[in-house]
Order: sequence, then C-alpha cells, then structure tokens
Amino acid sequence: MPKRQIVAPRTQPDAGADAGPLEQAFHAVRQELQLPTDYPEPAVAEAQRAVEAVRLPERDETALPFFTIDPPESKDLDQAMLLERAGEGYRVRYAIADVPAFVQPGGALDAETRRRGQTLYLPDLRIPLHPEVVSEGAASLLPGEVRPAFVWDIALDARGEVTSAEVYRAQVRSQDRFDYDQVQQAIDGGSAPERVALLKEIGDKRIVLERERGGASLPMPEQEITRDGDSYTLSFRPVLPSEDWNSQISLLTGMVAAEMMLHAQIGILRTMPAADQEALQRFHRQAAALGVPWPAEQPYGEFLRTLDRSDPRHLALIHAATTLFRGAGYTPFDGDVPDQPEQAAVAAPYAHVTAPLRRLVDRFGLAICEALSRDAEVPEWVKQALPTLPEIMQRTDQLAGKVERACADATEAAVLSSHVGESVAASVVEKREKGVLLQLKDFAVVQECPGDAELGADVQAVVVSADIAARKVVLRLA
Repeated sequence: MPKRQIVAPRTQPDAGADAGPLEQAFHAVRQELQLPTDYPEPAVAEAQRAVEAVRLPERDETALPFFTIDPPESKDLDQAMLLERAGEGYRVRYAIADVPAFVQPGGALDAETRRRGQTLYLPDLRIPLHPEVVSEGAASLLPGEVRPAFVWDIALDARGEVTSAEVYRAQVRSQDRFDYDQVQQAIDGGSAPERVALLKEIGDKRIVLERERGGASLPMPEQEITRDGDSYTLSFRPVLPSEDWNSQISLLTGMVAAEMMLHAQIGILRTMPAADQEALQRFHRQAAALGVPWPAEQPYGEFLRTLDRSDPRHLALIHAATTLFRGAGYTPFDGDVPDQPEQAAVAAPYAHVTAPLRRLVDRFGLAICEALSRDAEVPEWVKQALPTLPEIMQRTDQLAGKVERACADATEAAVLSSHVGESVAASVVEKREKGVLLQLKDFAVVQECPGDAELGADVQAVVVSADIAARKVVLRLA
C-alpha cells in the first residue's frame, strides 16, 4: 500500500453533533482503537514544572544562524541545521530538540510517553507523544526562541564522507523557518543563502554515496490526506528534491550515531535484514513478466531508482518491491555488538536520534551518544530502558499503521461516495488471492477489487458502493 501522510495541524478533535460523516468516522476510529485524546493531568503538570525549571546548557550557540525545514503546519520542530564549507569539504551542524531536559526519568511524563511511544496522526487531529507545552512550546526549535538542544557537529570531506563527529548540549536559537517548497524554490532560483544552498550540494553527494553503498529507497506514491476548511482532500503527493536532500542530513546523523554506539558497544539500532535471495529472484521474474528491463548486474536499489510512478507497469513493480523492505525493528545492545547491525535499505548501521519530540526511542539514543561523545558513562535510566524499547516501538508502530489505514479507508470512501455507479480508470498494481489491487488514476485511491486482470494493465472499474461509516469501498471490473 502507498505511504500515507496525514496532515493534522490540530490537537482537538471535531466530532460533535454537527460533525459530518467523515469526522464521525475518524471519531469512531479513535474509539475503536482506544486512542487517548487528552493528556493525563499529572503528566501535564509535571511537564509544566519542567518547563518552568529547565536549565539551559552552559554552551551558548544562539548566535549561529540555524534554520528549520518542516511542513508549513508543523509546530513540533525537532531539527535545525547549519551548513558551511570547510576547506574542500563541509561542516554540518544539526541541532536536535533536547527532550530529556524536560522528562524526569521514572516520572509521570516518562511513563505516559512510554505508553504512547510516538505521535499519532489523524486527518482531524494529532495525538502527540508529549504535551503541547513541551512538543509545540519549550522544546520545539521555533524561530527566534532560545532552546536547549543536542548539537551534532559533523565534518565531511569533499565527497561527503564523514571525517569526524561529536555531539554536545548547547543552547541554540533558530533564525529561519522554511518549508520544503520555499527551500526548493530558493535553491532552484539561486536566491538561497549559502547555508541553505549547500543542502543540495551535500544532499546530492550523500545520495551518490548511498548508491555506492547499495542503499535503496522505495518510490512508493505518498497518499496525503489534507483538511481544507470543512472538507478533506486525498492526493498522491510528489516528493520534492529538497525533501530528499533534507532526509540525507537526518540519515547522515543516524549513521554517525550508530557508529558511536557500535564503537562503545552500547546503544539501540534501527535494523532491517537484507532481502533474501528468493524474494530478489521473484522480483526479477516480476520485472521480466512486466517487460521492464533490469540488467542482471544492476543492484535492486539502483533498479528501483529507475522506476516511474506514472507508468502502470512500473507502479505494479513498486508495489511488488514492498516485499524487499520487511523485518525492520529495533536492536538494543549493551556489552556486545549485534550479529546483524545494518539497516538494509540504508546499507549501513543506523540509529534513530533526530525526532525525539515525535518518537520515543530517539530520546534514549541522543542521551547515549552525548554521553559517549564526552567519554562519560551512559546514564543508568537509559541502560535500564534499552531492553524495553523494541516492544514499545513495535506496538506503537503497529497502532500507527492501523490508524493510518482506517483513516485512509474512510477518506477514500468519502472521495468516491459521489461517484457510485460510475466507471473510473485504474491500474492493476497487485494480484491477490481474491482479486486485484487497483490504483485509481484520478482519485488517489488504492482499493482491492474482485476479478482478474493482467498485472500493470490499465482497466476500468465501476464504483459499486462507498460506505464512509463502514470505511469500505466496493469496486468491480468493468
């Protein structure tokens, strides 16, 4: 299924008596999955006290012109960066929100964040990992505000390879807040200052290194649900190059963190096994059956980069490739090194450390690396938590997936509810036991349909029914 991005700027639901059928469906999702809509008062009170008593680090880097890049509606800003030339290479400074400064180990807020695991996104609201006073206030790297942060200082050579790295606590003040469109337009138009323009130069070099490592990313269409006034829209959103460049800075930091952890033999990695030979051979056969050339010597990651999401045959292959990206998890260790430390899609060891406002595990990874960087003992509260984190993240990842699927199903039904009885154009992207999976061309909808058709074929499907409350669409091949 496509990746789903739910744009949810609010943290208060709208499901009262005047709510429409789609809002009611979202409300039903929250009830069915028993999602919390209010933050427990003891945790909020503890967070408020922490905000009032927070001590800024002694190291002062508020004069540095950091900037953030986030979707325009985001308020929980985890990362700010500063990019500079350094001789023939580069200096990357990446400031990450200092969430541990606001969370007392063993306290009410700590317990609640472990219960939640991560921020959950629904189209009509966001269920945050931390109370807003922290996630959208005192810890968020908002422009013009002095904030405590973990600052990664990473030196790169002319090719973009890491030559040295450290992480330390400092107070920072982001100077500018950009979104991806603004950065893309400024870089394309030549108006971006060097500290921003270098994002493309460094990002492109890191992408080259990723390809040389054999890294792979799946160009799955991203299904975006956006609220527009009292209605919702569903679209397949193209990914901008600025997003890829930005993600390379995050990947770079995660790889540096993983190497620190492995060197010290303590940490928690984001791991994923390599695709097995049987899955790769099956994928080769699928490409051949669809008539898409794939040279035998070309790695699958390189092949995936050649696929065009607008071509029905390529789109079918993109869906088939999801079988190559399975088995991701978290691997903690203390005193030894995991037998399989790599994240196969990254093609290197990798750790989550760049989104602590929205993902629980990052708080612990940051604390580990900061201690290691100054040759100090890893805090005991971190060591005790390490064995518990994989279960928390797996449980909440599964919950996030259920939320996204349920909300997308309801929205797809709403989008098609006014087209019942009509024939719509679609592409066959997967063959299943009881039919086929169709991607509708004009509605950003992906739905199962009974019947048989050739993989990658263009077909017509009739919308038989679209029930918003039941979150169910019924199609039949025309």
